[in-house]
Amino acid sequence: MTALLLGSPAYSTRQSVALLIGRLALGVVLIAHGWQKFFTFGISGVTASFEQMGIPAAGAAAVFAASVELIGGILLILGVLVPAIGLLVAIDMAGALIFVHASNGVFVDAGGYELVLLIGALGLVFAGLGAGGYAVDRLLNRRATANA
Repeated sequence: MTALLLGSPAYSTRQSVALLIGRLALGVVLIAHGWQKFFTFGISGVTASFEQMGIPAAGAAAVFAASVELIGGILLILGVLVPAIGLLVAIDMAGALIFVHASNGVFVDAGGYELVLLIGALGLVFAGLGAGGYAVDRLLNRRATANA
């Protein structure tokens, strides 16, 4: 179970640097969107917007999306529970794609889906590959292995 949450301990320096850069970039984007949901629009504003878009369980979806984006973005940057966070990000973006963006086509200027597709795909990459060597997960995995 620990390996599933923390990821594989075997990474090359090149892989670790690439995963770190990806985590930093995705984390910053997610934090910006989560911050906006919590502190600019507020959960009540996001809920109202989600209701207008026809998103089921809009209140729960608003809390889920805002939390995954803000907290998940922070955890990605730190490299904590990256496979689990990656999966949650992919689920969040699947909802955005299905309920909001798919009908608008691919281009962002028309409210399209390319951004949520990219964010969701990166979430799946991290779900599958983990954090890389430069992450808190790596330290936790070393400790878990040492204590086993």
